[in-house]
Parts: sequence; structure tokens; C-alpha cells
Amino acid sequence: MYRKALRKLTEWKTAETRKPLVLKGARQTGKTWLMKEFGRLCYEKTFYFSFDKEEKLSEIFKYNKNPQRIIEMLGLIKNDKILPDRHLVICDEIQECPDALNSLKYFNEEADNFHIIAAGSLLGTLLAGPKSYPVGKVNILNIYPMDFEEFLNATDPELFKYLDETSPDEILRIQHEKLLDQYRKYLIVGGMPECVQSWADEGNSGKVLKIQKDLLELYENDISKHSGKVNAGRILMVMHSIVSQLAKENEKFIYGCMKKGARAREFEEAIEWLASAGLIIRIYDAEKPEHPIKAFEDLSSFKLFYFDVGLAKCAAEISNEAIILDTDFQFKGALAENYCLQQIRDLSDGLPHYYSPSQNYEIDFLLQKGMRIIPVECKGGKNVMSASFKRYRKEHNPEISVRFSTLPFKRQGNMINVPLYLACRLNKIIS
Repeated sequence: MYRKALRKLTEWKTAETRKPLVLKGARQTGKTWLMKEFGRLCYEKTFYFSFDKEEKLSEIFKYNKNPQRIIEMLGLIKNDKILPDRHLVICDEIQECPDALNSLKYFNEEADNFHIIAAGSLLGTLLAGPKSYPVGKVNILNIYPMDFEEFLNATDPELFKYLDETSPDEILRIQHEKLLDQYRKYLIVGGMPECVQSWADEGNSGKVLKIQKDLLELYENDISKHSGKVNAGRILMVMHSIVSQLAKENEKFIYGCMKKGARAREFEEAIEWLASAGLIIRIYDAEKPEHPIKAFEDLSSFKLFYFDVGLAKCAAEISNEAIILDTDFQFKGALAENYCLQQIRDLSDGLPHYYSPSQNYEIDFLLQKGMRIIPVECKGGKNVMSASFKRYRKEHNPEISVRFSTLPFKRQGNMINVPLYLACRLNKIIS
């Protein structure tokens, strides 16, 4: 399967200021495959080490801080010699060996001609520990589930080729409908690589659903085993409440919806753990839609989304029939928002925000691009009218505003209607 992250890995390889690279992301997002595939494509040899499977590897790093000596010993283990610039060293599941994670700073300072990539599960949650990332000494690349284009390339290469070679305003109506069908399938399958591969190979949605349920159970087991000092029960309560929180008319996260009398101080650490683990996407309300938007964050007002729309669909127990037949259901708008956020999360200067100045006035997302604040509305159903979006455009007169919907691509003054299947191309469209 093609992953866009391979392009970023190639850029890292050739960068003049290259440092050891750390891949962050939730479990099963494809980090191991990416590292191995990158090594296969771009290096003479790849040396793969898993600290989960080879526990004795930790002994190499326990008392040894010399990069040259570490490389020599790793080569001895593989009965080969690791060469600078020509070979790739992969340290997988590095969270199992904090000494190895910490050693990356010495490679940056003393042996930057060796190409080192590390990855692991729940790495984000280690930041609060005494041995965190060597700050400033590593490059970090976030790995997310496959976006819609990667999904399309894996499941319908011909349609992907058409989309890739056709400008948005030249997409034919028949192809538009085919792409919308694929969008609906993506809502069902999501972007987890194992789910996408299963769907591409067999086209069996029942098997995909089984994989999704297994993944959700895996994450719950991770929470129970690796939550550290954070109360695992509270983490699970937050995770289980996301569907009902998003199903409300006002999707803002309300502590009292988990249990009567719940307070922020009880659950703040649980939410932070989930966000650090990459299992949720948290976006904050902006008190003013102005640059720099970070200065106007309301940290007490936020929404939580699943990091993968297929897992959100699975957790909400939405039937495939409701999605394929495009019927209306309670979670439809929230599912479309979750999808859009998953596609555009890295297209803004920082995570998107939302804007909710009053009870009946809300903009789904605000993106900051340089000095511009771009309002984004997401419409998963046939009704694309939005009083809030219309009011915002009238009051703030943004240079660009975006509406995602099932309608074909169209520019209407400063508003662009972008079909949902083009969400991850938003940067190209607005530029």
C-alpha cells in the first residue's frame, strides 16, 4: 500500500539537518511497515530491532552511551557491519527501553551520519516521565491512519488515478457519484491499515468490523496495562462517552455526561492521556476568530473525536445500511465532522479549532493559514444550509470559507463548496 508518510521519510533522509527520527502514533497505524518499507526502498540494508521481542537488547543501552560502541554491538548481533549513510537502523517498540530512547541525543550530537529511526506504542504518554524524548535532539513524525486518498489508492487505483489527474472543477458527475460511494465506504472501513488491506483483499465488511472491534479491545487493554499513575477507569469512561458526547446537538465535551457530579479535575489527566496516546483528537473552542488563534483558545471548552472515523462508526454501532443508503441518523453529522477532522488535522497551523460564541451559533472548524482564519462547515447530509455559517461569513467577511458536502465542487464568491472526498486536498484547493 502507498503511504504519503514515505515521502516525508525520504525528505528526512536527504535533509542537511537530519536528526534521529521518532515516529509517533497510535498502535496499528502502520509505523513498523512504514519503517521497513522505507528501508527497503531507500537503503542498501536495513537493521531491524524490536525491544518488545528482543528484551535483552536493553542491556546494550543500560550502561553504554557511546554511539559508535552501540552501533558496533548492534552489528555484532546481526552478524554484519552497520555503515553510516548507507544503512538504516530501526528501533521498534522503543518505549520498552527508555535508555535507548535517551541514547538518540548522543547519536545526534556525536554520530549524526548514522540513520536511526525509532517508533513505539504510547510514546506520547511517556513525555510526562523522567526520561522523555531528548528535547531538540530528534525529529518527530506523527503517523495517522490512512487518509481517504490512501484508502482510494489501495481499493480503487483507477478511480484514484482519475482523481489525481483531474482538477476539482472538471470532475464528471458520474465520477463524482463514484467518489461519493467510496467516501461512504471509507466511513465504514476507516483508515486503519489492517482494515483497509482486508477490504482491498476480500471486500468483506464483516471481517473489517471484526478487526475494528479487536482494535478497540486492544486499546482498552493498553489503557488498563499502561495508564501508569492515571486512573485507568476514568480513561475508559472518557473513551466510552465520546459517542454520546458527539451525538448531542452541542458536541462540546460535558463532564457531567459521564457521571452525575463529575468535575474537570477528576478527568483532565484521563483526557490528556488519551490525547497523548493518539487515540483521540481534541480541539478547543476559540473565543475570537482572529490571528493568532492559539491566543484565543478556551481551554475549558473542547470537543473529543476518534482518531479514526471507521473506529468511530464501529463504536457508535452504526449500520452499514444507513451509510450506504445515505439515510439520516443521529450520528450522521458527527461522523462527517470526525471524517473531515481526520483529513484536515495537519493542514492548519496547529490543530483546527471550532467557534461557538453562543448557544445557537457554531462553526465546525477554524483553520489558521498564515494570517488567514478560514471557517469550515461540514455537511454529511442532503441539507447544506447553515444559519451559523451564513452569519459568520456576513459578520467576519473571511477571504476564504469552505463547506464540505456531497455537492460537486463549486466556487461561490469567497465560499468554496468542496466535495467530502476532496477534504485532504484542501491545502491545494485554497492555495
